[in-house]
Amino acid sequence: MTADDVLAGVGPRLRRLRKEREVTLASLSEATGISVSTLSRLESGLRKPSLELLLPIAQAHQVPLDELVGAPAVGDPRVRSEPIVRHGRTHWPLTRQPGGLQAFKVLEPKRKQEPDPQTHEGYEWLYVLSGRLRLVLGEHDVVLTAGEAAEFDTRVPHWFGSTGEGPAEFISLFGPQGERMHVRARPARS
Repeated sequence: MTADDVLAGVGPRLRRLRKEREVTLASLSEATGISVSTLSRLESGLRKPSLELLLPIAQAHQVPLDELVGAPAVGDPRVRSEPIVRHGRTHWPLTRQPGGLQAFKVLEPKRKQEPDPQTHEGYEWLYVLSGRLRLVLGEHDVVLTAGEAAEFDTRVPHWFGSTGEGPAEFISLFGPQGERMHVRARPARS
């Protein structure tokens, strides 16, 4: 639905609401301070509605502004997504919109892996829900446990994965740059 469609529906909605409440244009004019001719033109669609006109009308009818403009109902806010398995990890997307900040719940299975540090533009944030997650970041090699978080510049060579002791469940947040393909970190040449 376009903005023009929404605006075109305001006039008939105003007239219907006024008639349902058995209010005359004159009494609505008195309650709002808006002239009878302006109210009539709004209802017939000859005048475009503005916030300055709609607010006093909404107050006079004691209805939310959304009801006058016919704002769409807010949909179910729950994110329902299918898990994605990548490189042995299971990811559950926690955001629906592409681009911008992305959030995932991730399950890292118990496994033995050699760290393979990689880099990309942006920042990443990890929060461990359960288990133990190994993080190699530059020269640091740490284990994060449930309730611990890490935030880091992803241009620093990094890797995270299983400690080999059991599975780890964590939340991962990153911006659009984090969606790009990781590239292998190369040592600086002398």
